[in-house]
Amino acid sequence: MLPVTYEDVCRAVPVVHRYLRPTPLYEWPGLSQWLGCRLLVKHENHQPVGAFKVRGGVYLVGRLSPQERDAGIWGVSTGNHGQSLAYASRLFGVRCTIVVPEGNNPDKNRAIRLLGAELIEKGRDFDEARGYVESLIAERGGRYVHSANEPDLIAGVGSMAWEVFEEEAEVDAVVAPIGLGSGIASTCIVSKARRPQTEVIGVQAEGAAAVVESWRQGRMVTYETMQTWAEGMATRMPAEMTLAVMRELLDDAIVVNDDELRVAAYEILKQTHNLAEGAGAAALAAVARQRDRFRGKTVVTILSGGNLDLAQLPRILETGRVSLG
Repeated sequence: MLPVTYEDVCRAVPVVHRYLRPTPLYEWPGLSQWLGCRLLVKHENHQPVGAFKVRGGVYLVGRLSPQERDAGIWGVSTGNHGQSLAYASRLFGVRCTIVVPEGNNPDKNRAIRLLGAELIEKGRDFDEARGYVESLIAERGGRYVHSANEPDLIAGVGSMAWEVFEEEAEVDAVVAPIGLGSGIASTCIVSKARRPQTEVIGVQAEGAAAVVESWRQGRMVTYETMQTWAEGMATRMPAEMTLAVMRELLDDAIVVNDDELRVAAYEILKQTHNLAEGAGAAALAAVARQRDRFRGKTVVTILSGGNLDLAQLPRILETGRVSLG
């Protein structure tokens, strides 16, 4: 039995929409022409924190018990989950502490602080930061909010795919990035309930593909190291709950390299005038890599976030110009 059902998502939708407007689903003719399909972009970069995760944060924090609210919450993040929890905590008056890896995207760190959360930098990557939180919670108390193993978070994020199918019923494929999997898992749940023949395809960076490898091999695969500029997908191990959903419902997964992510981010900026972070460009990069597979189809790509570290922009522009002539 799945940890989250379509009925759970439907219960979450009106709560999410009480605080967050539906995001646009646009077809951009330049992208459709480039890829040879009807390409629609779900603009989660238009959320108030610039990424889709705020949907889950609002729903989960809004459902905390009085005792949990009084104790405060903790999260580990490379940025977007942290902003999500900080935003929701400010909305509901809950104390929030976020731990990020050392050297994390400075703009995301600043955004978390501006939303009122305490921010701690610790660990060389996401997974080391997550280990550090356990000792802090034992010392200070509070509710730890995992970025994937949370049914309410997954249900809240599911409002994203729900909006897609409300607006565009005949979708041949939905392509979405995979970090720890709340976005792809909830998309699977909604898509298979609304249109079972719709393919749901996840995307990871080849330098941080532990979740895809776990899904392919049918076991938990952990990487000792990882290498990608797309911090939204930079995890070395999967999450149990979202991986369980993927094993049952995900149709396929595609791995892309960092330059393909840069080219996709370049094309998004050029064709739509939207800024995409690495994870936000991943779905488009995957369609570009396997464009013959999607030719002539209606494809929805999830632009999961636009919180790009601007230090990455010069290389994105240079890679895009060279690759696309």
